[in-house]
Amino acid sequence: MTTAIFFDCDGTLVRFERSYADLLRDVFEAELGNAPDRYLGAYDEGFSAAFESLAPDPVRRGMEAVLEEAARDGDPDAMVASLQAAEHEHTTVPEGTRESLDALRESNRLGVLTNGVGDWQREKLAAHDLLPYFETVVSSYDVGAHKPAPEPFEEARRRIDAEQYVMVGDSDSDIEGARNAGFVPVRVEEQADAPEFWTTLRALV
Repeated sequence: MTTAIFFDCDGTLVRFERSYADLLRDVFEAELGNAPDRYLGAYDEGFSAAFESLAPDPVRRGMEAVLEEAARDGDPDAMVASLQAAEHEHTTVPEGTRESLDALRESNRLGVLTNGVGDWQREKLAAHDLLPYFETVVSSYDVGAHKPAPEPFEEARRRIDAEQYVMVGDSDSDIEGARNAGFVPVRVEEQADAPEFWTTLRALV
């Protein structure tokens, strides 16, 4: 039986070492000289509104909202680049991930299914040398809908032809969406249990 295993990105293939709020504060400190909580609120509001509506460049929209809140001139593109660099620097690949992906791809077909902007997520995976493990990366922005909507899962089926589909993720949207789409859902446990999780997944499939 041919099995396609799709993995979520953030929280599954890569884990954040620091809170996202702290990463944003670092960017605001570097670019604007301070980082009050109202800047975080402005970013969250601007980013979330754009992301949920699938508007282009949601991170840039968030940075524009911060500059408006700060009543400051600034370069939103530089702020976006700083945040992306911080994501790459402060994310890690959980122990056992690469070894398990090597083993899994010997008899399965592997892909990534992620809520996010495609290029942003692909560059993050590339920064950690993870892209070569996967045949395809399906992002919610690619298909115009976020998990748990059915469209990302339907696109995953189109990208990889298999008899069975598995979705590995850390959120309710991963598990709910997978179950509704007829994928076998597998929830990632806490980072401290990462080696045990990968051992279990390899045995399962």
